[in-house]
Amino acid sequence: MPVTLAQAAINTLNDIDFAVIDNLRRYSWFLDQIVWDDSVTPGTGGGTLTYGYTRLTTARGAAFRDYNSEYTADQAVRARFTVDLKPLGGSFNIDRTLARLGPAATNEVAFQSQQLLTSLRTMAQQQYIRGDSSTDGGFDGLNKILAGTNTEYLPINNGTPTGYLDWSPATINSQPLAQAALDQLDSWLSMIVPSHTGGGDQGMPGALPPGVKAILGNTQSITRIRALARWAAMYTSVKDDLGRQIESYGQWVLVDMGDTATGTGPIIPVQALDADGAGAGGIITGLTDIYAVSFGLDALCGAALAGQPLVNTYMPDFTLPGAVKSGEIEMGPIAGVVKNTRACGVLRNVKVI
Repeated sequence: MPVTLAQAAINTLNDIDFAVIDNLRRYSWFLDQIVWDDSVTPGTGGGTLTYGYTRLTTARGAAFRDYNSEYTADQAVRARFTVDLKPLGGSFNIDRTLARLGPAATNEVAFQSQQLLTSLRTMAQQQYIRGDSSTDGGFDGLNKILAGTNTEYLPINNGTPTGYLDWSPATINSQPLAQAALDQLDSWLSMIVPSHTGGGDQGMPGALPPGVKAILGNTQSITRIRALARWAAMYTSVKDDLGRQIESYGQWVLVDMGDTATGTGPIIPVQALDADGAGAGGIITGLTDIYAVSFGLDALCGAALAGQPLVNTYMPDFTLPGAVKSGEIEMGPIAGVVKNTRACGVLRNVKVI
C-alpha cells in the first residue's frame, strides 16, 4: 500500500529507524511529501527490481460542435516507462575505542550517522532534479524528464526575445514591475495540473491531501519569488506540526532544494548562458531554472519494494569481537517517478542575480 515517510515512521518497530525517518522528515519537506508506491516485487528466475508505469505525456482537449456535425477526433497520449530501483545510502567505520568517547549525543557514532543522513537527504533531492540514469546509476530527474514537454517554459518561445526573464533585484525594484514578473510566473504555473490522489493510505495518519504543490528552486530564486510575492501580498509563512517554517506563494509552497551532495554549489545551479541561443545577446550571468511540482500517485511520486521497510539502519555492534565496526543507513531500493508531465514543469532561464 502506498506510504509516505510519515506513515513509514508510524509502522516502524525500531526506535533507531524511527529516529532516522523522523530526521529525514524534519529536514526535508520535499521528501516528506513524496508518496512511495511500494508495489515492486522481484520476479522469479532472477527477475529484476523494475517498476513499470504509464506516463501521460499529452492531454486531449474538448470543444463545442455544431448541430449535425461530428466532433474532431482528438487523443490523449501516454507512453510506457520503466525505472530500476536502487538502494540509496552509505556506510561508515568506527574504532570501538573512539566510539566510547564523549556523550552519546555527540560521540563518533552519532556524528557519522548524522553526516550520512545529511548526505542521503541531499542525494535523494539532487536525483529528483538532476538525475540521469544513463550516467549516475540512479533514476532520471525532472531536468531530463521535462525537456521538450509542454510544461517546459522557454522565454524565447513565449514572447521574450532576450531568451530570459530578468527578476534580479536591480531590475525588479517597484510594485508594478513585481506584479508584471508575477504575471509571468502565474502564466507558467497555470500550466501545471494538481494531483487528485494525494499521498499514502488516506485512512492512516500522515496521508497527504490531494493537490499539494511546490515551487522548487535554489536560495537565490526562492529569495526572489519571496520578494515578488511580498509586493503582491501573496506571501505567507507558518510553522507546521514538525516545527518547520513553511513559506508559500498562494497555494504553492516555496522550497529551497539546497546544495549538492558534494557541497560545491546549489542542486539547481545558477549559471551563465547564451539565453537567446543565437549569440546576439551574449552570455547572460545569474541565470537559473525554477521547477513546479504536484505530489501524488498520479503526479510526482516514488517507487519502492512491496512489504519491505522504506528505511533500514544498521548500527555498529561493539559487543562482538573486532576493533573496527561498520554502520549503515539505507533507503530503498527506491526510484523517482513522474506519472504525468503536466503535473510538473520547469521555467528556464530566470535571471536572479
